[in-house]
Amino acid sequence: MFSKILIANRGEIACRVIKTARKMGIKTVAVYSDADRNALHVEMADEAVHIGPPPANQSYIVIDKIMEAIRQTGAEAVHPGYGFLSENKAFAEALAAEGVAFIGPPVRAIEAMGDKITSKKLAQEAGVSTVPGYMGLIADADEAVKISNDIGYPVMIKASAGGGGKGMRIAWNDAEAREGFQSSKNEAASSFGDDRIFIEKFVTQPRHIEIQVLADSHGNTVYLHERECSIQRRNQKVIEEAPSPFLDEATRKAMGEQACALAASVGYTSAGTVEFIVDGARNFYFLEMNTRLQVEHPVTELITGVDLVEQMIRVAAGEALPFAQGDLKINGWAIESRLYAEDPYRNFLPSIGRLSRYRPPAEVVEPARAIRNDTGVFEGGEISMYYDPMIAKLCTWAPSRDAAIQEMRLALDEFELEGIGHNLPFLSAVMDHPRFASGNITTAFIAEEYPEGFEGAELPEDLLRRVAASACAMNRVAEIRRARVSGRMDNHERVVGADWVIRLQGQEYAVTINADREGATVRLNGSEYRITSDWKPGQPLARLMVDGAALVMKVARIPGGYRLRLRGADLRAQVFSPRMAELAALMPEKLPPDTSKLLLCPMPGLVVSLNVAEGDEVFEGQALCTVEAMKMENILRAERKGRVAKINAEAGASLAVDDVIMEFE
Repeated sequence: MFSKILIANRGEIACRVIKTARKMGIKTVAVYSDADRNALHVEMADEAVHIGPPPANQSYIVIDKIMEAIRQTGAEAVHPGYGFLSENKAFAEALAAEGVAFIGPPVRAIEAMGDKITSKKLAQEAGVSTVPGYMGLIADADEAVKISNDIGYPVMIKASAGGGGKGMRIAWNDAEAREGFQSSKNEAASSFGDDRIFIEKFVTQPRHIEIQVLADSHGNTVYLHERECSIQRRNQKVIEEAPSPFLDEATRKAMGEQACALAASVGYTSAGTVEFIVDGARNFYFLEMNTRLQVEHPVTELITGVDLVEQMIRVAAGEALPFAQGDLKINGWAIESRLYAEDPYRNFLPSIGRLSRYRPPAEVVEPARAIRNDTGVFEGGEISMYYDPMIAKLCTWAPSRDAAIQEMRLALDEFELEGIGHNLPFLSAVMDHPRFASGNITTAFIAEEYPEGFEGAELPEDLLRRVAASACAMNRVAEIRRARVSGRMDNHERVVGADWVIRLQGQEYAVTINADREGATVRLNGSEYRITSDWKPGQPLARLMVDGAALVMKVARIPGGYRLRLRGADLRAQVFSPRMAELAALMPEKLPPDTSKLLLCPMPGLVVSLNVAEGDEVFEGQALCTVEAMKMENILRAERKGRVAKINAEAGASLAVDDVIMEFE
């Protein structure tokens, strides 16, 4: 077994590998760029080596710099994580030449299956059903348009060396094919150092289901069942689960055996994933094979009990797998929510900044539930514009899918994160969505259910009443404290009233509170709720029991009441005495400022190009400029017809959120 390994990656996956290596008694080496000097993976590792400036193409994907770090530290093996150099044939060859073990598949397998174009050709030759497409190299945008017309719209434009949603676009017409080709090419070059692009038919209403395989060098290949990854946005997975709520045992077995056969045909060893599109009739079509560990691997670990990173290390050290296919059973259900630094209220645009508060729910492993949080950040740390916007992967496990979803609802509500925009509210809203709860999902789920973007969730009436009753009980505790501090409460004289009015989510409720030593009984518009909690004023998280059911809310004091956040909703709860409620109803509503004649930068980023000039007339949908953030290009378009009056930014400029890019007449 190795005594020291280097992790050629950063963030949560580097931390994840370090945890397993530590458990196995193996020392670890981290590498870091200038931007990651104080990163969590650097702190966790036994040693750390600086490898250059923040951009990945000057640090994390420069093979020579990683090789020099290996020589400096005497690492015997390298785990590449995912992304960066994980599927880079040249990197694996450089390690072999140096006599350093690659904790991944052989060079031949990387070359055969790591390249999306080559893998599809090999799959076709092996008789595997594949999605129609053009696997050759595409010279320019004109050729991309021609190929797209030959295949038939809609088409998927993809980076050959891609992954993680980078370098991928869906085109529904010639204009989108032309734009998508160039943006995919640019993102591919920036993220992977390889700008080759291919095009395939975009299958509507698909489910994205993948098979986890594991193989050793002794001829053993097994599949660890499937993961469903259909909840995606811009081809980037957001929520994954294992097993799939859609597959039957026969389909699972057929997909698993085909995945193993494909892996064996190229001499695959280590962990890998074969991805499929599955239609409504459970017909499945090969998409690609990822010759590395997947981001969503924790859900497989939770339902199988297998530490995939440990098995990767053992296989790389020449050991045989300690189990056979018949040993791998499905135990319960696991769900993973990817927490991203993306603001759902701004169409999920990237957000950067300092994490002023970062308090994930406690990790637990119990017979009936588990909570796991894979992360690479910490409170006070910064989210950089240079890398993927992932903050953490929150996972829950329970004996059934419904129970795993309920555990995820509570865990998301307990997750405290402040300082940046993030997608926690959206993740919570999906967990409560009836379509997700039913398992009737496709990769079009987000586009179909949130066509105008995400503007927050509205709580159903029964939950809203529980929240209202809880907020009033909490307000009573706060009022008693204020009365005692001010001296208004003397010798236990009751000066805090029992009758209140609460307004939230457009509703108004009359409330009467009867409290005792154990809690409070709240009568709200004719219904009664028994509420217990140890919440104290000033605590940002309230954990309550309402009629015996758990309720978790993030709480902040605002004038006249509280800001309450739970289940994807961001509520302003105003609590009044009956007389104050009468007066508050007379107050005028404050209107937001008019920004209709301004193009505001929707996220911190770099202006890549400007497509118009001052004085130009623009039309609805016309591209105005392109802003890059976190390796993704975002084309900003005109919302209506108008004329450009003034341009306030230039190509190459770094902008903050809401900076004015241009003004219109």
